[in-house]
Amino acid sequence: MWATPGRITVLLGRNGCGKTTLLRIACGLLRPDYGVVIYQGERLLRPKLWKLARRGLFFLPERDLLHRSVKCADHFNAIAQQHGDDQVKQALGLLRLGDLVDRKPRQLSGGERRRIEVGLALARQPACLLADEPFMGIMPNDAELLQQAFSALADQGTAIILTGHEVRSLLNAADDIVWHTAGTTHVLGDPEQARRHDQFRREYLAGALIGD
Repeated sequence: MWATPGRITVLLGRNGCGKTTLLRIACGLLRPDYGVVIYQGERLLRPKLWKLARRGLFFLPERDLLHRSVKCADHFNAIAQQHGDDQVKQALGLLRLGDLVDRKPRQLSGGERRRIEVGLALARQPACLLADEPFMGIMPNDAELLQQAFSALADQGTAIILTGHEVRSLLNAADDIVWHTAGTTHVLGDPEQARRHDQFRREYLAGALIGD
């Protein structure tokens, strides 16, 4: 699969099928058994996250992005020093973070932490964002704000891949759907095309929406 500048690709599949593994291989946290990662046209046999980050990749893990012992504002200040205050202000406003940044991560709800984490990605304005389970365990209002942030990043040209099991939120955010099943990825097109894909609808979508 691939990430396309200016578009949000959603990777769907049953629990345990390898979505997180695929993202971790792509960002250099895991080594693949075979194959290469291609980033900005370069074939990488052994990608490293810190090297890719310098070239504009932002990996948002399922949890534990934030340093627990410092205030959230310190995370944004670090980004502002390198990338300027304007991008930080945009992120704080879009995700309504003004009353949260003076707290430490342990003082936040799950949805608030996720908004802070996506806000950091927005402030960083990466060339590519890989986000694992961004909608997991959050309320609808938080999910709506995250969707707006992802759309803002895509509008600025970021290539985005999202994974997860919150199918409604992911379909609402997506430009393109990729289905990961039986060790293979299938490009299904936009969300409406994916909904019309008979095998995907029968084998994944119907059951996934029941639990969503």
